[in-house]
Amino acid sequence: MNAKRIRVLIVDDSALVRKILTTSLARFPEIEVVGTATDPYVARDKILELNPDVVTLDIEMPRMDGITFLKVIMKHRPLPVIIMRSLTQAGSEKALAALQAGAVDVLDKPRGTYSAHEDGTRLAEKIRAAAVSRLRGPPEEGDAPAPGPATAPREKTPLAPATGHRWHPRSLILLGASTGGTEALKAVLTSMSGDLPGICVVQHIPAYFSEAFANRMNQLCAMEVREAKNGDVVKPGLALIAPGGWHMLLKWTGSHHVAELNQAPQVHHQRPAVDILFDSAVRAGSAPYTVAALLTGMGADGAAGLLKLREANARTIAQNEETCVVFGMPKEAIRLGAAQQILPLDRIGPRLEQWFRAPAPAPGGNPAAVPAATLRTGRVTP
Repeated sequence: MNAKRIRVLIVDDSALVRKILTTSLARFPEIEVVGTATDPYVARDKILELNPDVVTLDIEMPRMDGITFLKVIMKHRPLPVIIMRSLTQAGSEKALAALQAGAVDVLDKPRGTYSAHEDGTRLAEKIRAAAVSRLRGPPEEGDAPAPGPATAPREKTPLAPATGHRWHPRSLILLGASTGGTEALKAVLTSMSGDLPGICVVQHIPAYFSEAFANRMNQLCAMEVREAKNGDVVKPGLALIAPGGWHMLLKWTGSHHVAELNQAPQVHHQRPAVDILFDSAVRAGSAPYTVAALLTGMGADGAAGLLKLREANARTIAQNEETCVVFGMPKEAIRLGAAQQILPLDRIGPRLEQWFRAPAPAPGGNPAAVPAATLRTGRVTP
């Protein structure tokens, strides 16, 4: 007996885009395009008629914009939605607003010379993840909208010595995420103080989208957040987001870490890949001074790297199933024994910070892990 196929509705005002997406998905037997729609009003009727499992939704459409329609879907007929966005700054900002409004993921719209094989594979991966995702539902009334250019950034926390903290120069906070990760990372980063050691983040994200995401986080967080550039120094009070389409790894110079970017082959079909970042901290000899968390996402990226970190005496966390949009990457990390602790999303940021500030080891944690006091003072030989 064949497994149930994933039923997909494609919503886009461009006949060419509808044709490209339909054709590119035709070679995946587990996915069935059950219909297309030219605008949200037609899509509304098709959703009721066809009962799709997943919707791909263009943001820019006539009669009703995609974000408004997404909010209608999430309020009246919640189902997984993948946003198709244009490669512009405005398209990226609208995609971020859509993710905040409840969309599961975002993908670049096809362009003229579109590779059905390459881009169809990526879309199929996102559709599979969306089909098993846990919907967050619409934002609560009163939630702040995604900040725009006129929004003033959150006041940044003064750094040492004003705060009195002196972190070991190898100290790191590493975060990895995929499907559902932009909102999960927002929850973690906004819960943390701005004077913590350097933070490095890999989120599976399209090229040209990471800068808009970093800018949004910079407006919301106490630390400075920006898209990483090759050679950036990792330092307290700074969070670096790996650019879409580029791996980010860390190198130890003798006095500090620097971020290096490359376009080496994909790992787990991803670039950036979480495993690349996590592995680099181990190779740099900085695992004993590192805390790391693997958040929501499809697949296994980051699980093996988190295990290497834990085996090298880092402190490690996996997000729990109940708060994941997709319980894939954390599940694999837990299966491998890579997670020292399994926590709900709202406890991950505070726990990461506590491990740096509190001298007592975590209950049930790795007894070989370096105590938090050492992370500050560096009284253990690297």
